[in-house]
Amino acid sequence: MVIPRTYFFHKVLIVRQLRQVTVIGLGLLGASVALSVLRKLEGVRSVGYSHRATTRRKARQMEVAHEVMEDMGAAVAGADVVILATPIRTFREIMAAIAGSLPKGCIVTDVGSTKGLPHRWAAEVLPGHVRYVGSHPIAGSEKRGVEFARDDLLYGADCVVTRTASTNPKALTTMKRFWAALGCRVKVMSPEEHDRIYADVSHMPHIAAAALVNAANSDELRFAGRGFIDTSRIASGPANIWMDILLTNENLCDSIDRLSSELAKLRQAIADGDEQRVYELLEQARRKREALIAYKMKRKEMT
Repeated sequence: MVIPRTYFFHKVLIVRQLRQVTVIGLGLLGASVALSVLRKLEGVRSVGYSHRATTRRKARQMEVAHEVMEDMGAAVAGADVVILATPIRTFREIMAAIAGSLPKGCIVTDVGSTKGLPHRWAAEVLPGHVRYVGSHPIAGSEKRGVEFARDDLLYGADCVVTRTASTNPKALTTMKRFWAALGCRVKVMSPEEHDRIYADVSHMPHIAAAALVNAANSDELRFAGRGFIDTSRIASGPANIWMDILLTNENLCDSIDRLSSELAKLRQAIADGDEQRVYELLEQARRKREALIAYKMKRKEMT
């Protein structure tokens, strides 16, 4: 693996800036972030927090952070960056709970898959001496839990950092360098643009996979081949996490309507026995997907 020079550049800069990073929530992604900080950012203290005693015990056994704490206020008290890695609809409550313990100049971010509401909640709840920047590392799997944490989960992944007109420029730069130092390709956009794009390319696919599985007869599923398994893989994602994602992206109903429209086109063409129309719709999809794969291969995002 060839490691780009920019990786080391951002790593050096971020180590100079930060003394402690605290991760609240030690599931797969949160624990992987804490572990990546521990192993890749020498001199930066990694602190983890979980409200579950069993998770804290596993995290300590796995040594995913320098310290795993059971008091959330104490966990953030010395932090330069606090990362929320819990289900999205817990963010506002957590922000309110830690507000009085956050040091001046601290940056609060998160790894949530929607960004509009977290920005709104941060503006409502966080004190003026704290900066908020949205983050969404596009990393993970259908697995869940601290036991699946990996220090390479973020390497080579895209990470969207979101900003509004009121976002502090220095805090934005710090978070861009932080994620780059952990190996991410960083992109910056508004929370509105983020939620619109990921409704189509991430959240709607999960809905489609879930609907595909639910539409199948349970007795017939044992006959499913690799195509069905591959197509429905993401339906194995944690229901509680995905429930929060779907209920916090206001763009999803429009995305579902477009998917329904495409299904309706195929249904009508099949019902009419219209070979040409069926072929056109399938060929259109094949060409668009081939162009996507070629683009990803060119950018070395796929092998």
